[in-house]
Amino acid sequence: MSLKARINDDLKAAMRAGETRRRDTMRLLLAALKQREVDERKDLADADVVVVIDKMIKQRREAITQFEKGSRQDLADKEQFEIGVLQAYMPQALSDAEIAATVAEAIAGAGAKAASDMGKVMGVLKGKLAGRADMGKVSALVKSTLSGS
Repeated sequence: MSLKARINDDLKAAMRAGETRRRDTMRLLLAALKQREVDERKDLADADVVVVIDKMIKQRREAITQFEKGSRQDLADKEQFEIGVLQAYMPQALSDAEIAATVAEAIAGAGAKAASDMGKVMGVLKGKLAGRADMGKVSALVKSTLSGS
């Protein structure tokens, strides 16, 4: 079963169970997926769905920061709930050791020697680690590894 079909089935289950917050989050996700399909004029593969979900999670984390600065804990809690719903559709996150091994492999594969080669390495890693690791942390790891070489 594709990820999108699973999301649709979960939406129906949430509607039957009367879980309004969960249902609303699922509808937002499906709307974002539909928008991307219309924009790109193609059906989304599971990898594309993960990219959309990852973007939505990042948006919610940024919103939580802003809501907490504005003393709006009620809205921050709502965003946190949505992250929990969205996180269920993300692939299993990699451990730090797995990420470090993948980074070392990508650096060796790209023949990167200096920080100026970071773009090549990140291009390789983006496809391998999308949705499975925080790309900001991966970028910092690549930068420190190439600087130390």
